[in-house]
Amino acid sequence: MSAPAQPPVAWTGRVTPNAVDAVFAGVALLFVGLPSVAFAVAMGYPATGAAVGGLASLVMPVAIGWRRSHPVHSSVVVYAAALAHFLAGAPLIFADSLIFVALYSVTVYGPMWARRTALGSALLGCLILSGYYAATSGQAPVHLLLVAGAAMAFLSALVMITWAIAMVRKARVDQVESLADRAARLEIERDQQAKIATAAERARIAREMHDIVAHSLSVVIAQADGGRYAASADPEAATRALTTISETGRAALADMRRILGVLRSDDPRDGDLIPQPDDSDLDTLAEHVRDTGLQVSVVRVGQARALPPGAGLTVYRIAQEALTNILKHAGPGAHATLLVQWTPIGLVLQIDDDGRGAAATTDGAGHGLLGMRERTAMLGGTLATGPRPGGGYRVRAEIPLPGGRGPRLAPNPATAPLTPITAPPPAPVSGRAPGPRPTTTSPPAPAPDPGPGGAAPTPRIGPPAPSGPNPLKGSTA
Repeated sequence: MSAPAQPPVAWTGRVTPNAVDAVFAGVALLFVGLPSVAFAVAMGYPATGAAVGGLASLVMPVAIGWRRSHPVHSSVVVYAAALAHFLAGAPLIFADSLIFVALYSVTVYGPMWARRTALGSALLGCLILSGYYAATSGQAPVHLLLVAGAAMAFLSALVMITWAIAMVRKARVDQVESLADRAARLEIERDQQAKIATAAERARIAREMHDIVAHSLSVVIAQADGGRYAASADPEAATRALTTISETGRAALADMRRILGVLRSDDPRDGDLIPQPDDSDLDTLAEHVRDTGLQVSVVRVGQARALPPGAGLTVYRIAQEALTNILKHAGPGAHATLLVQWTPIGLVLQIDDDGRGAAATTDGAGHGLLGMRERTAMLGGTLATGPRPGGGYRVRAEIPLPGGRGPRLAPNPATAPLTPITAPPPAPVSGRAPGPRPTTTSPPAPAPDPGPGGAAPTPRIGPPAPSGPNPLKGSTA
């Protein structure tokens, strides 16, 4: 397929200022320089004056050819040629009109000191020329002063008019250069913002994909191990495990297709969008995790309030990631407690388990912990993770709310106060009194028998988790 034809470039876009100045110098040499040579000879100047005047008549138009690329050098040559033919005995030639062109050029394109020097030199030349003709006119002193004054006023007026026109042009040139510089800086800033936005979007997509894959695969592995051990003793349990694996795989595949569909489509409306999950979906998340055999208690303390945009999704993702880590690292027979506490200054989300804790090994990846920390930091909150005294692991996130008042809570997960901030123990044991009664508690479901040996745990890491009302479904909205 041939490339689209490019629009033709106007001839004015291919012409450079140096080429224009070269043409202008040629025209000046033809219509000013050559007539000036004839004028110097016809005026009856001395031989030296006529020779120097003719040479100056040729040099001055040529010097105009560099009036924009080298304005200072061009004006110096023109002024020096005019002074040379004056001192040689030819006070005025036709090419002296190019002095005004040199003054205009150095004022517009030269530095400030050069334009001021050129203006002063031009006025000085007017004074010298006026005095010379007044002194050589042979008139009375009164008439001599009148002639000198009139000549000085006329020549000075021409110089000042030329300088004023040049200053107006200079202001225009400066404005155009300023706009061009601003456009260049805006273009650079736009490219930088595009790179930043691309990196942020890449990180967001990576977190979402990590959430979907990590959580879904953790559930699939847990169900596959449990179904394998229970296949001979309880065929129905194996059937349920396979059903959960199938549903989890389909949900994860649908989420990945939805995310990739949005990435491939220029119109975000082409995707099948669903609402993002939030803190109200934690019970559904806990119920789904219970299906894998992990006993989870959900505890809510305090009066629920409206969360800022994105905070509900962050709460859901942190809880999902923490429960996924418990599935992978806590070991068989572990229990988990998910606490959602509303405080005067914000929301505290705490996930505790009674699994291996500090004894759990790690592969050093830690992408989930990093994702949880990034999500919390974006809302101005803090995240603390670490083993609990006596065993188990704790993930504690504090998310401030707008208008919240009061002292901040302890960030250390091992020493954070548990009353009234936390809930009762995760799973009451027979013969042991339960802890204080929470506001809302979702009782733990019985764990299926993992079979002989149990499922081998994997190292503790912390991936982010999926999105969507379905705990395994993420939203690309």
